[in-house]
Amino acid sequence: MDTTDAVAALSALAQETRLAIFRLLVEAGTEGHAVGRVGEALGLPSATLSFHLKELKHAGLVTVRRDGRSLVYSANFAEMNALLEFLTRNCCGGDPQACGLPAGEAERRTLS
Repeated sequence: MDTTDAVAALSALAQETRLAIFRLLVEAGTEGHAVGRVGEALGLPSATLSFHLKELKHAGLVTVRRDGRSLVYSANFAEMNALLEFLTRNCCGGDPQACGLPAGEAERRTLS
């Protein structure tokens, strides 16, 4: 992930409704949720939900697939993990234990 992509992802998540949607989709795992389920769970009208899902999709944080007549949104775990890796890439000057990361984490990240 480069800086531009990280800024886009962080900007998308820096809004309360989008953060709630993303967290709900992360909780749902790879199966995701149909749009209606997301709206019901968070009490969001369709137009509002559509706007926020579009922003999350544009930032690469969610994917969408068609299941019959439903659109099912899922968290993009690869992109989420890339963002986390970007944020912690040079954690604590190369001493991952000082940041609370397990030993060997820095080496694993540099090999990825």
